[in-house]
Amino acid sequence: MCRLLHESRQPGCRHGAGKSGVFGISRVRGNVVAKWMIAVVVLLVNVAPADAYVGPGAGFAFVSSFFIVFFTIALAFLILLTWPIRWVFRTIMRLVRGRKSRVQRVIIVGLDGQDPELTRQFMNEGLLPNFSRLEKLGCFTKLKTTLPAESPVAWSSFQTGCNPGKHRIYDFLVPNRKSMLPELSSASVAASKRVLKLGRYRIPLGTPSMQMKRKSIPFWHILGRSGVFSTILRIPITFPPEKFHGVELSAMSVPDILGSQGTYLYFSSDPDESRTLVSGIHYPLVADGDTLSGVLPGPENTLIDDAGSLDIDFRVQRPEEGASGVEIAIDDTSYPLLPGEYSPWIHLTYKPGLRVRIYGICRFLLLESQPHVRLYVTPIQIDPERPALPVSHPSSYSIYLAKRQGPFATLGVAEDTSALNEGIIDSAAFLDQCHSVHDERETMFFDALDKTPRGNVTCVFDITDRVQHMFFRCFDDGHPASDEHDNGRYHDVFRDLYRHMDRLVGRVIDRTDENTVLIVLSDHGFKSFRYCVDINLWLEQNGFLRRVKDPSGSDMLQDIDWSGTRAYAVGFGGIYLNLRHREAHGIVEKGEEEASVKAELAGKLLALWDEATGAQPVKNVFDRYEVYEGPYVADAPDLVAGFTPGYRVAWETVTGGFGERVISPNTRAWSGDHNMNPADVPGIFFCNRKITKAFPGIVDIAPTVLDLFGAAIPSYCDGESLLPKGSP
Repeated sequence: MCRLLHESRQPGCRHGAGKSGVFGISRVRGNVVAKWMIAVVVLLVNVAPADAYVGPGAGFAFVSSFFIVFFTIALAFLILLTWPIRWVFRTIMRLVRGRKSRVQRVIIVGLDGQDPELTRQFMNEGLLPNFSRLEKLGCFTKLKTTLPAESPVAWSSFQTGCNPGKHRIYDFLVPNRKSMLPELSSASVAASKRVLKLGRYRIPLGTPSMQMKRKSIPFWHILGRSGVFSTILRIPITFPPEKFHGVELSAMSVPDILGSQGTYLYFSSDPDESRTLVSGIHYPLVADGDTLSGVLPGPENTLIDDAGSLDIDFRVQRPEEGASGVEIAIDDTSYPLLPGEYSPWIHLTYKPGLRVRIYGICRFLLLESQPHVRLYVTPIQIDPERPALPVSHPSSYSIYLAKRQGPFATLGVAEDTSALNEGIIDSAAFLDQCHSVHDERETMFFDALDKTPRGNVTCVFDITDRVQHMFFRCFDDGHPASDEHDNGRYHDVFRDLYRHMDRLVGRVIDRTDENTVLIVLSDHGFKSFRYCVDINLWLEQNGFLRRVKDPSGSDMLQDIDWSGTRAYAVGFGGIYLNLRHREAHGIVEKGEEEASVKAELAGKLLALWDEATGAQPVKNVFDRYEVYEGPYVADAPDLVAGFTPGYRVAWETVTGGFGERVISPNTRAWSGDHNMNPADVPGIFFCNRKITKAFPGIVDIAPTVLDLFGAAIPSYCDGESLLPKGSP
């Protein structure tokens, strides 16, 4: 899944970017006094309540200081002293593990969103010889996904072997029952409340509290306890990174430097151009003689009273008449830009004061040089070589990767679907960006395979998800978002994509032997997304919800009159009752009234009919007590809508807003999706061994890996080993 927090927002909103973003500390230099003061600095962030839903970045403190360096040195010294003991322990564990393990290595390749029907179709056409080879070596089947069928939920079940009732991830966004604002489901942070005031400086004391909201235990943590080393690359819901015996690069929910889930920048020298962007910020390029000047926004500088945001100036040399390229200058370094070509990653240094530095990276794309200069800039991301916020475990791992392969994207969702959706970049530029990010991922993945001859290597590749989201309009003839300007140029984009994945799989197969188990899977499939269903508007029209008398047109559940509302919706299909003693302004009594409202709501929603197509948009309505099991079922939506393929919840509903029609055509570039009835969007499962289950589920992967290495499968797991002892 992609940058939903941006795709579903209303115009004019900033996603916590810039002025209410994050100030962080990445490196400290200076005199003794400055170092003494910074020794107590760990971080600081001021976030307005309305920005809290954006994600961990909006409330995250970027951590690094002399104090941390001191403890790192002390820890290194302790490790050195205890090396003989640890060597003996590891030797014993390897011997024990060797007796129990049935394999030397397990490789898992996650292809987010790869669809089983398209995979089988392209295999039958002879386009995927390596997938066909893998099927002959072992098996290929559909993989049962989760409810809902989306990345944070499914990959959490993949990690833990549990249904959402046990890992507590139910959607991208969930409502906070006290503030009645949507918030990110996966992580939270609380900044240090204690501040030391030194003149105009405000230095926070203590570290911020970073919390992973996913419950249960990933299988690689359990493997580590048995001495099995794991390399975990870009699996969703691994941020903030957690400690275990191995290395990890986090993925979904890693914020940008502004603290948002990805805010791109658009610059134009046309003084008459005016754009209202949902997911980006439009800045002017101001004429200054022979040059144009612009500003790269940074986070709020909360180190100094009333300092405002941290910004970096850049200049663009005006192109000569007829010239196609331009040159930009940042901090006395020049970078040439050619139309349609991305710059390399450019290093940025923000300077809040006290010799503190915050490091970011971004890429420029020249959209136009004549008659006006137009520039697109990727979200400014955390520099992996000098991370202002932990993006890996250990924190040195991202530094190692950057030293080895150069800078790479760190944003949780690095492929900028928002800029394509809003028409800032075109399809070609988006594809170019996707492949660039994918190439970075491949480099680190194959490096991990070389470095991990024993143990577990797991990597998730996102390009399959991103491209299918944005190009179903080209694959599905007659889609409302079909782009006549493409002239069929991208009709084969899915075939090209799947062939690219086939080559990747072929390279992995060639690196396996009889002691390696290879699993290739996706978390869900894909279908065309033709029509939007506005659940909140439907709830209003059917008497379950009441809006305030003078609605502002905002989202985030702000236009709801809670005194007259029995149910509301937020996220990708979750429907919540306004329960007394649970919601802040609840009116529905638990028990009989609760059951009655759910039954009435489910019956009417299933009766919804699309007169334009003659279809039933909602195929199933699931009651949480019937589909989830575990200690966190009470946190689940009361009901979850399972949409008929072709339909999906409306963009406005995702963040608790309202559109103008209950059912409307989806005209955005984001034209494919998987947040539909789970049975209709299963994932794929390939293995170089034959498995014992006809229709495996994504909850079976964790128990399978544990069993292969001889580690005990926790009793709370819902899945089972697909390769039990004695299987072929």
